[in-house]
Amino acid sequence: MSYAIDLNILLFASNSEAAEYNVAHSFLEECAARPEILCIAWPTVMGYLRVATHPSIFSHPRSPREALANIRSLLALPQARALGEQEGFLDIYEKIGGIALRGNLVPDAHLAAILFQHGVTTLYTRDADFRRFDFLDLRDPFASTASVH
Repeated sequence: MSYAIDLNILLFASNSEAAEYNVAHSFLEECAARPEILCIAWPTVMGYLRVATHPSIFSHPRSPREALANIRSLLALPQARALGEQEGFLDIYEKIGGIALRGNLVPDAHLAAILFQHGVTTLYTRDADFRRFDFLDLRDPFASTASVH
């Protein structure tokens, strides 16, 4: 079995000022200990590097070196896999997202299409917008029920 994690979990785990920090940090430690394949899509990696280092978003942003080291430590796990687009990606994007997607839903559909292409159906996220992709089993590590509402 494999699963993926969304950008928001990585950001919460990097922001010690966030109320979700402890849960996110503990969750990533649990991921490191799990034997299942941990999937991290390249758009998630790039989003993390963009947001975690941004001084207008975090009062104490990560340095580029620090943010990259965080990603390297995750990808160095023996069970971690970096996922990217494969041949036919745009067709899958259109199929699962439809042509009506715009704005903030575009990166969600991008991630969902990559996961679909790789057969990953479990996504840990706090973002309920992913509910629109019916093939995904959404789990919120911050909720006691572990599902996204």
